Amino acid sequence: MRERDGTSLGHLDERTAVLMLHGRSVPALAGFDLDFKSYSWSDALAKAGYDVFMMDLQGSGLSPRPKMDDPRNVNPAQQILLKPRPPGFTPGPPNYPFQLTNSISDRDDLNAVVDWIIRERGVKKVALIGWSAAAFTMGPYAVKNPGKVSSLFLLAPIFPPEGTSDAPDPLPQPGFPMFVSTKDGTWNGWGNEVHCADQREDEMRDQVWNAIMASDPVGATWGKVGEGLNRIRNFVRWGWNKTTAAQDRVLGGSVPVLIAYGEYDRQANTSSEDRELNFSVPALYNAVAGDHKLMVKLDCAGHSVVWEMQHNNVHNLSKHWLKHLKVDGKTNGIFTMNTNGDISPAP
Repeated sequence: MRERDGTSLGHLDERTAVLMLHGRSVPALAGFDLDFKSYSWSDALAKAGYDVFMMDLQGSGLSPRPKMDDPRNVNPAQQILLKPRPPGFTPGPPNYPFQLTNSISDRDDLNAVVDWIIRERGVKKVALIGWSAAAFTMGPYAVKNPGKVSSLFLLAPIFPPEGTSDAPDPLPQPGFPMFVSTKDGTWNGWGNEVHCADQREDEMRDQVWNAIMASDPVGATWGKVGEGLNRIRNFVRWGWNKTTAAQDRVLGGSVPVLIAYGEYDRQANTSSEDRELNFSVPALYNAVAGDHKLMVKLDCAGHSVVWEMQHNNVHNLSKHWLKHLKVDGKTNGIFTMNTNGDISPAP
């Protein structure tokens, strides 16, 4: 966990604590605290007076990564990427033939950090900000713990409206502990959602990858020399769907919700016959049963908007949300934001 405390000494009793949680493949610091130009979201919030915390779940970033130092525990279909071979490595079945974490362990990680912030910083509640697959953890957590959560901001949330509610049996689930991704694969996958001039800077290819590698000292030594591989934990999830989002009218009720996503995001909006992989951001907005809910579609933005030209507008949107819990003066509705940061009701 990293903290950027922007609370001034004269306002400690008014401290607003914010906790930021990463998605599936990008660790917290690369996503929220990129040390390049104006891309650090956490720094923008700290400069606005917030006490900002960023956490890595087990298996991600600088948190413990059990079973992930063993290259045999890479997805067998991806072990071909481990060239040159790490010392002593011979391709084959995983030595730990299970997925690494699950919805229970992830929510326990989140709860431990929330409880620590409340205790150590003397706040009553914590404002949650999550990107992408963070929704799997933060959404159900807020539903179950409204007394600890002041608000929920979900950027490009992954939401399967018909996803399963039940834990699989047995746990841990068979499989392997981790995937890996390459620098080119990461950049090119992001590029599939680039459709506007100047949507992203070419420099970001190196800036983002170097930040990911700085949070993965073992992965940095694997694969292509001088480049490395991003180790991505394999986790099994459940309990985040239209039933959960509507439960007891917590979301949009005692926990106000703001959802934002890019118009070209094809990771948070998919079309799949597999209900576990059929994701929809608008379906999440519709599923939230409370009235205090807002959704903003960001023009010329993809899933990786935190590293795109719209990033400053996302920072400003989150600062306004944390202060007012409104968009365009309203607590309910669907809006669009252009590249100048202007907000208007969706047509």
